[in-house]
Amino acid sequence: MAQSATTPATLTAQKAAASPGLLADYATLFKIRVSVMVVITAAAGFYLGSLASGISPFHTGLIEAMAGIAIVTCGSSVLNQALERRTDALMRRTSNRPMAAGRISLVHGLLLGFAAIFFGSLYLAHVTNLLTGTLTLLTAVGYVGIYTPLKRITVVNTFIGAFPGALPPLIGWTAARGIIEWPAVALFAILFVWQFPHFMAIGWMHRDDYASAGIRLTPTQPDHDYAARSTVIQSLFYAVLMVPVSMWPTWLGVTGYAYEVVALILSLGYLWYTLRFARITRNPTAPESRVYARDLLKASIIYLPLLMAALMLDAKGRLLLF
Repeated sequence: MAQSATTPATLTAQKAAASPGLLADYATLFKIRVSVMVVITAAAGFYLGSLASGISPFHTGLIEAMAGIAIVTCGSSVLNQALERRTDALMRRTSNRPMAAGRISLVHGLLLGFAAIFFGSLYLAHVTNLLTGTLTLLTAVGYVGIYTPLKRITVVNTFIGAFPGALPPLIGWTAARGIIEWPAVALFAILFVWQFPHFMAIGWMHRDDYASAGIRLTPTQPDHDYAARSTVIQSLFYAVLMVPVSMWPTWLGVTGYAYEVVALILSLGYLWYTLRFARITRNPTAPESRVYARDLLKASIIYLPLLMAALMLDAKGRLLLF
């Protein structure tokens, strides 16, 4: 039986058929999984702030506040991809993103991103308070306008980016309480410290991809041995720090001692996976080094929701705040 010839028109049609639809492209633009994690941590802050006031969170605008935070987060993700469309096109893991692949235009992305950030921040200021709307807007500016450009300039970008990355639970608290208080700072600290082993694991797993695109990260430094040592030192420092930081809410009276026990167990587990990750220094170029990084990444993804759940389940109401 004769085979039909494959024409350029056929190839084009096949490629178009295999391309994601607009809804799938929007889901990628909005980084849905990351946005969901942001909303979860912000909701934890809102819930704890509401309890501190002795009010049910569902009677104080939880849904409205989370909707506003989600809109701004999605807008930030779109602008991030607009700025990084050429860089994304150089990496295997991001080359099929809608703006990198050219399925969504730069103008489309910019209009969508700016509109989401602007109107989302205004909406938040309306349904919660001016402080929350302002903090959310500043978070978007820090992520898009400072952290994103720095990724091609200095490895310090990871530290800078951890600040906007850690603000969602604090923003959730201010949405409920209207002011920044020590429990909100403790929530910020938890997320700030948690990020470093998490992102070092991601950086190590995809270091070749990042290096080919010119992204400056500790794991992408040319000297593999130095990169491995620096990556491990930073990861271990923050994993150790995670132990006392995770228990800070109990010391502030936000939770009971049940949370403190759970936080200790979870944080020691996080530390154990980070110590295991330290094996990359033995042979940085070995394939198993990526296995250690992947395991640490999985542990970090499991750790944070469990910690937030424990916080909420053991939270106290009507706190004596200072």
